Amino acid sequence: MFTGLVEEIGAVSAIGRRGDHFDMRITAQAVLEGVRLGDSIAVNGVCLTVTEFDAESFSVGLAPETLARTNLGALTPDCPVNLERSVTPTTRMGGHFVQGHVDGTGTITAFRPDRDALWVTISVDAGLARYIVTKGYIAIDGTSLTVVDVGADWFNVTLINYTQEKIIIPRKNVGDLVNLEVDILAKYVERLAGERSAAGVTAETLTSAGFIKEGAN
Repeated sequence: MFTGLVEEIGAVSAIGRRGDHFDMRITAQAVLEGVRLGDSIAVNGVCLTVTEFDAESFSVGLAPETLARTNLGALTPDCPVNLERSVTPTTRMGGHFVQGHVDGTGTITAFRPDRDALWVTISVDAGLARYIVTKGYIAIDGTSLTVVDVGADWFNVTLINYTQEKIIIPRKNVGDLVNLEVDILAKYVERLAGERSAAGVTAETLTSAGFIKEGAN
């Protein structure tokens, strides 16, 4: 579990197939403090397991599912990446609950400066856009951000100057892919609502059974 507050920007030092495995090596500093084999580190919002490390870098393995669902497979050496260690019981929850399980990718369609802030518009598949709501949370490349406006297949966010300096989104270009993780609550609500509908549980049946009072909102 993560908060979506990026701890540092690292850089890919190597990526590719090594034997039967597809590995990525990342140079870093802050996230290496206290690191152990098997620890989880979010790389561009993707929860990955540390398989090797030294004083200046760490390695992670990338499964086929990860390569297919995220933008990690498109990275090359020297690409910057957002990094965050998993939370501990004493971590401040400054962002929102981020699992590090990317739902899909979006495409940056526009940047618009607004004094020292920066507006970013991202297009997204309509199947994923259904989970994105105005003023709701979304993780973009692992960064916890608040949605400002949303359409059928797009949404936008605004970055204050401080945030721009701490994450990789402003370094990207129009047309670049970003990893997206929607708020998990939306997915749970949809699943529960679907199961109730399939079971024939409606407001009318709950009212007739006495679980909802007539006229209650």
